[in-house]
Amino acid sequence: MAKLITLFLLKLFLLCFLPRSNAVYDVLNFGAKADGKTDSAQAFLKAWTAACGSSSPATLHVPAGSFLLSQATFNGPCKNTAIKFSIHGTIAAPSNYTKFGASGKWIVFDDVEGVTISGGELDGRGADLWTCKLDGRSCPTGATSLTFSNSKNIVIDGLASVNSELYHIVILGCQGVRVQGVYITAAGNSPNTDGIHVQMSTGVSIVQATIKTGDDCISIGPGTSNLWIERVFCGPGHGISIGSLGKEGQGLQEEGVENVTVKSVVFAGTQNGVRIKTWATDVRGYVKGVVFFNALMRNVQNPIIIDQNYCPGNKNCPDQNSRVGISHVKYKNIRGTSATKDAVNFDCSPSNPCNGIRLKNIKLTYQNEQAKSKCKHAYGIATGSVIPPSCL
Repeated sequence: MAKLITLFLLKLFLLCFLPRSNAVYDVLNFGAKADGKTDSAQAFLKAWTAACGSSSPATLHVPAGSFLLSQATFNGPCKNTAIKFSIHGTIAAPSNYTKFGASGKWIVFDDVEGVTISGGELDGRGADLWTCKLDGRSCPTGATSLTFSNSKNIVIDGLASVNSELYHIVILGCQGVRVQGVYITAAGNSPNTDGIHVQMSTGVSIVQATIKTGDDCISIGPGTSNLWIERVFCGPGHGISIGSLGKEGQGLQEEGVENVTVKSVVFAGTQNGVRIKTWATDVRGYVKGVVFFNALMRNVQNPIIIDQNYCPGNKNCPDQNSRVGISHVKYKNIRGTSATKDAVNFDCSPSNPCNGIRLKNIKLTYQNEQAKSKCKHAYGIATGSVIPPSCL
């Protein structure tokens, strides 16, 4: 009897405490072709169904080679919360933008938990659509390359995203996302090719990324909280932007942005460095608890900027007066060169001024001249050495 009890306890220990086997699902075994020509979307979805249906941790394996993928949405919830999407080759989008570009999204993960995407390359093949837009022709909006929506405990590790038609990576309505070691690139004049967009999400970190695009390297939309950005190289591009905010909302109310840290970042030849922008509309919202810390600017047009009067084309801004409140924003240890004389520009709303702005140890220069600070309706304090002199 004692021997039987011992065997039972040993079996129970093995089941409960030792790691379970990892089932591997190779997309080639589900009909995918690594020839760059055959649409492998159905094969990828079949492999996902198997991995998602596994009760133990699973790996969906994409081997070396080029895989054409028309469009794929990987839906959850799954039976396990440890799925690795391991990419060793390139996943390429269709080249015909007239149909694909109207879809809005290319690769989507929705309502999943514990998914890790590692390695490989996503090629959005967006150059023809960029040309169409730049020529002023009638073009589709384009497709975002990778979207995670309504998901939690996600890791994107070592992924390269090139030439997206629209945004490269979108994190929407998620909790607990880590983006690390990614490489994102598109032409400097490519329209609306934001590197990473975060919205309606909490607990997101973006660490050690290189982002070169035609729009914001990282854009932060409404409903974002507890966002950490560290060791990011940005350029070309439009910088790291909170906003634009206040364009749309439920009625006249929009979710706010709070607890954002941007640390140890480099901007090279970008339009902006660290930026907060809000539309001059009646939509109410807020930005608070933001820290920009240890940033290096290399020939940046607007190194530090708050623009509460954002209104492209002077349209859809009824009274040119933002209702989005901006408060408790800290700038510390920001240095480098400005491509314009106005290195610091706080252009805030007369009806909703910026409050609690703090500057500490700033050194921004412009060619052989002294750079300038501009302030409208901005209130706060400056400590330490601040160059150009504070206008708060």
